[in-house]
Parts: sequence; C-alpha cells; structure tokens
Amino acid sequence: MATEAKPRAGLEDVVATSSEVCFIDGDRGILAYRGYDIHDLAKYASFEETCYLLWHGELPARAALGDLQSQLAAARSLPEGVLRLLKALPAANAMDQLRTLSSALAHYDPEIDDRSPQAQYRKAVRLTARVATLVAAIGRVLQGKGPVEPDPVMGHASNFLYMLTGNRPSGTATRAFDVALVLHADHELNASTFAARVAAATLTDIYSAIVAGIGTLKGPLHGGANADVMQMLLEIGPDADGQRIEQTIRARLGRKEKIPGFGHRVYHTEDPRATHLRRMSRELGEQSGQRGWFELSRRIETLVKSEKRLNPNVDFYSASTYYSLGIPIELFTPIFAVSRVSGWTAHVLEQYANNRLIRPRADYTGPHVPRPFIRIDER
Repeated sequence: MATEAKPRAGLEDVVATSSEVCFIDGDRGILAYRGYDIHDLAKYASFEETCYLLWHGELPARAALGDLQSQLAAARSLPEGVLRLLKALPAANAMDQLRTLSSALAHYDPEIDDRSPQAQYRKAVRLTARVATLVAAIGRVLQGKGPVEPDPVMGHASNFLYMLTGNRPSGTATRAFDVALVLHADHELNASTFAARVAAATLTDIYSAIVAGIGTLKGPLHGGANADVMQMLLEIGPDADGQRIEQTIRARLGRKEKIPGFGHRVYHTEDPRATHLRRMSRELGEQSGQRGWFELSRRIETLVKSEKRLNPNVDFYSASTYYSLGIPIELFTPIFAVSRVSGWTAHVLEQYANNRLIRPRADYTGPHVPRPFIRIDER
C-alpha cells in the first residue's frame, strides 16, 4: 500500500502554484525575471523597465517606458487624507505605519471596486508609485520633518531619495538605489509574495492583498535582516581593527548566534543579488570618502565564509549600501516594500488572471478521532 508523503516544515521545496514571473535555481545561483537574468537587469535596466517587465512579460519599447514613467509620476502624490492620517498616527514602527497607510490608500482609489484587468493594472501602477512616497514621508515624519512632494521630472529611484532627504541625489546615489530596487523587485514565492497571492485568490481587492504582503514582510524571519546587519556593523565600528572584528564575530559564533546577512533558504551558492550590492557598497564608500563600512563588511564576509562556509545574501551588503545613501535604519525593511510591491502586484495580477482559491490541507497530529464526549458535570 502506498504511503502518504509527510508534510515538509515551512512547505520547503513544495510547489504551490505555477508562475511565469520569476525563476530561481539555488544550486547555480540563478535569479531571473520573466526569463531575463538578474545580472543583465542590474547592469542595463532601470526599475521602471523592470516593473514593466514584471507586469507585462516583456521589456518596454521607448514609447511604452515613457508612458509608464508618466503614469508613475502622475500617481506619486499622496491623497491629503492619507497625509493627515500619517501625521495623526502615534509614533510607531515604520512597517506598522506603512501597513496602515497602504490600507488607507484604498479609500481614495476611485477604481477600488473595478475588477477589470485594465483597472487592476492601473491600481498596480498607483500602488507602486505611492508606496515609495509613503515610505519617504514616513521617514521624514520620524525625523520630525514634513513630507517632500515628489518631483514629476525625476525617476522613481531619484524621487525617493529626494523625497526622503530633501536634496537632489547624485548620479552615483541614484544609480545605486535604482539597482537595489531592481534586485529586490521579486523573488518567486517568498513568504510575503505567497501571502499576497493567497489573499488575492479569495478575490479580495489588490490593496488588501498588498497589505497582506506588507504584514508578512514585517516579520523578523522575512524582512529586517539588513537592519540587523547594520546594527552589528555599528556595534563593531568602521574603524575597528582586525582583532576586534574577529573577537566580535567569533563570540557570536561561540554563542551559536546567527550572523545576520549570511546563508539563504534557497541559494546554495552566492546570492546573485549580493554580487551587485557588494560593488555598490564599495563605490558609494569611495565616493563619500567613507570606505570603512564596506571594508568592515568585507572582513566579516571573509571570516564567516572561512568559519561557517556561508555566503552573504541580499541583506548583507544592502545594509552598508543604504546607510551610505543616508537612509535611516528604521526604513531598511520598508524600502524592501518600495521595490517588492512591483513583484507583489505582478503575482497578484497573475493570480487574478487564472484564479483558483488557495486552500491547502494540514496533516492532523492531534488526539485520536472521535474522542468520547464527557458531560460537564462528569468532568
């Protein structure tokens, strides 16, 4: 008699759906969006081109890219009611604020109940534009400053840095952040994307599905590792000598603590995204004259690879990259959402297009069925 397969904890390697959006080969270190290798996209594509690719399946011609850039520019400004809500919210974790405010955006979308593919696409564009503005505005308010209105002439990456700092970013900073957005745009059925697809499969609205993704990203086992990396770097210090670095890392390893930013559930070789983030961390350090964060990161990488044979993942060098861009640590996880909302919406649109309610089963491990019922007076 055939035996039933035992469930795998965390659904590891379980195929839950089919998708044309993203391909990963963890053994060979391959990540591709719609068939395009992430190395080519990081070198040659802008974030706006990547969004178009995720949503449409093909890279845009110049006219189509211009149309998308115009649509994003027109959608970036936040409704006044959302700005008032941001200012009225109590001081809180930035991800809590992003979750609440992203949900509030739905109340100001005139197409919220329009389920046509055309309207769903327009909502995906609006969400991608406005999540970036939300995160920048949250960052400003957390610093005790007022939100900065987006500049309709600037692109997505440069606009975010401008809205966050109030200063027009350099070409190097803009390109570095643009590449970071491309690298984080999608990653197959990670926890937040799966949560968004499960929500979408009920045919709830796209805002609810994205809020499910944001709530899932907030969990420390999904988002937040790059913030932990930066806290570790700050604890050691950019001017630390080799002895202090080694003592700190070996002490953590001796306590059986994980070194944040190393290892990955999927990749058994170097995370292909880390390759580009390492380079950006170095270039930004050189431009600012503060190579210390990159040099510290590089020495930690060498030590951890030697001791644990672990490669850095996307989070390790994104920490020093974001810090060099002047981004506050509390925004590191929300910035993940600034990029990943493009992938979440691509998956949600795909789910809507060929929907079936996602309803898995559980392997019951409770008491034997049926148990005899004992009346309350006899218990």
